Amino acid sequence: QVQLVESGGGLVQAGGSLRLSCAASGSIFSFNVMGWYRQPPGKQRELVASITSFGSTSYADSAKGRFAISRDNAKNTVYLQMNSLKTDDTAVYYCNLNTPRGESWGQGTQVTVSS
Repeated sequence: QVQLVESGGGLVQAGGSLRLSCAASGSIFSFNVMGWYRQPPGKQRELVASITSFGSTSYADSAKGRFAISRDNAKNTVYLQMNSLKTDDTAVYYCNLNTPRGESWGQGTQVTVSS
């Protein structure tokens, strides 16, 4: 069983920055993809960025140039550095771990960007 614990959300003004962290614990398959999803109010959950255990990254168009995903495999932790935040980035952000054995989700962390 895998547990994911997110941290780093909060309230920030437009143009500001936040860094989200997600620590994974439990039985983790060595090859995996960790990602950040978000769910804005009244909308569906969407992928923001992902990174494989080899370090290959992928971003949603809305995140390109502003967000950076990284990971520390020794700590089983993934990070999302968010810069130049916009009000449209307001959402609950969820961490995801995807392995050949299945996937796990964190509980979510709220990010609110004020104008």
